[in-house]
Amino acid sequence: MRTNRLNLFLSLSAAALVAVSCTDLEVTETDSVITPADANGSTFVGVADVDGALNAGYGTINGLYTDQAGYYALQEVTADSYLIPTRGSDWGDNGLWRQLHQHEWNATQAFVGGVWGGVNGLQLIMSEVIDPQSNASATQKAQAHFIRAWSMLTILDLFGQVPVRDVTLALASFPEVLTGADAVAFIAGDLDAAISGLPAASDFASREKATKEAAQFLKARLMLNKHIYTNAGAADASDMAAVVSLVDAIGGSHSLQAGYFDLFRDTADSETIWWVGASVGNNIWNGMHYNQAPEMAGGGWNGFSTLAEYYDLFEGDAFSNNLDGMGMAADGQEERRGGVPQAGSLIGDVPGGSDGNGDGYADGSNIGNGFLIGQQYNYDGTPLQQRQGRPLSFTRGFGQFSNLDANGNNTSPELINNPEETGIRVIKYSPVYGAFTPHKIAFRYADAHLMKAEALHRSGNSGQALTLVNELRAIRGAQALGSISDQDLLDERARELYGEFVRRTDMIRFGQYTRGWELKASASVGDTKWNKFPIPLAQLALNPNLTQNPGY
Repeated sequence: MRTNRLNLFLSLSAAALVAVSCTDLEVTETDSVITPADANGSTFVGVADVDGALNAGYGTINGLYTDQAGYYALQEVTADSYLIPTRGSDWGDNGLWRQLHQHEWNATQAFVGGVWGGVNGLQLIMSEVIDPQSNASATQKAQAHFIRAWSMLTILDLFGQVPVRDVTLALASFPEVLTGADAVAFIAGDLDAAISGLPAASDFASREKATKEAAQFLKARLMLNKHIYTNAGAADASDMAAVVSLVDAIGGSHSLQAGYFDLFRDTADSETIWWVGASVGNNIWNGMHYNQAPEMAGGGWNGFSTLAEYYDLFEGDAFSNNLDGMGMAADGQEERRGGVPQAGSLIGDVPGGSDGNGDGYADGSNIGNGFLIGQQYNYDGTPLQQRQGRPLSFTRGFGQFSNLDANGNNTSPELINNPEETGIRVIKYSPVYGAFTPHKIAFRYADAHLMKAEALHRSGNSGQALTLVNELRAIRGAQALGSISDQDLLDERARELYGEFVRRTDMIRFGQYTRGWELKASASVGDTKWNKFPIPLAQLALNPNLTQNPGY
């Protein structure tokens, strides 16, 4: 039973959408109930292979970070950072992606059920490792405390209630459900144990697993959002002081680094706190057009785009984001907005690059970084076309091509009936360094730096907060701000952390997740029920201690 459950959780996390579509899975294996090791209800006697269980836990996290569906979709696509329009028959998926953007999902939404099952399953494995009968070492227990804290915080953040139970209880017993302050206290206890028992980061490879700094980062995130989870209204000064203290502790071994897009390579840097062995391929190809680097494994999938209003948060021309022949900004844009190269790079100019088709250019070097808008180019500088023969020029707006104005805005925007070139595309991990490199950033020091700035601002120390924000902006080549507000902090996090699994949480904390944005359903605007996802219906039937979130 133990081995079967591990295998099931790995398959769930590797592809949440596929997992929840399977109909032959036993519900008791994927639900919130932490069961004994034996299906017949016999007493749990410990985990025989603790290292195997921990590796399985990290494998589950890798799957959650790899997929563009599941966890990523709930955190990013339901916010203002991404929109996946239907292009002909592509990305229709029975309205699955449109539901997320419009805030029209329900308790049977596939990604919701997949994330609930996969993440709660992860919690089960770690609880078994922590149990004394597993005889885990102190370091192994600290790893398990970190992973369990991550899983419980993820469930609390998404659903507002966390089922937990002693792994030795009988199968027939129902797990306790923690909410609010009780859930925060439990997670904080796990993180304190992790901070106490984990080693500090040493070399870059050590940061693939939990370290003391990763646990400090996660506790800072917990404290920053505590007032949301406890429905306290305003942040408590002591919690904000804890955020500052935790970030200062991380700062002893991590620091901000220049060269924004270099941070998303699989090379050492001073900012990465925790990276996971998750493939970056989905985040490269889900927005690229089919005709951009078709020779590379993966190719373009032509789906994910962003809203013009998100693009407009960055400095630079509203309608153009080009790079010159030297790869430098040509349209006044700040570094984080990236740009569109006018041609590819010669293979000799890209150390570590590949030339799969033997044309002398580094594969993928014609694809820019950041936000891609306007005409896109082939390796030799010739303008690319989309498959119907029109110029491959990404537009600001969505909807039928005939309704686009000269600036690429749509006079009648819609989520369906989109041609291939609508929507500004977003790319943070460059294909030049591998189409499916297993290296994705989970925690980064710039995030911690901005958490500290926000905590200071919420504590009334806006002058110190402004200094920290401008320190980051100077490194990123952006103009200094003259003052700081809640909106400024949220916008700075949007510019720095796009596509890094935090946008939904950030918008809720700043009270903006329920606001309107382009193509969001008008009936959903202002409705706070969307701040929490529904408990999957099957789980309500299995555990009477769970209650459906209001509005569902």
